[in-house]
Amino acid sequence: MTETVYSVSGMSCGHCESAVSKEVTGIPGVTSVTAVAKTGLLTVASEQPLDEGAVRAAVDEAGYELVGRV
Repeated sequence: MTETVYSVSGMSCGHCESAVSKEVTGIPGVTSVTAVAKTGLLTVASEQPLDEGAVRAAVDEAGYELVGRV
């Protein structure tokens, strides 16, 4: 199990958290996602290390920007 924390810009409310979580949860191998608008942090637990490009694409699909790993 791997846990990675990312910084996401643009999240400002619970709806934002839900949108990002929903998209990232769809990545194969992801076991849990926690998005916190207040801090801009996205914590992703997965079976194996994830390709950052896949996470970036999912966050982009939700309408936000992945800044990078924390």
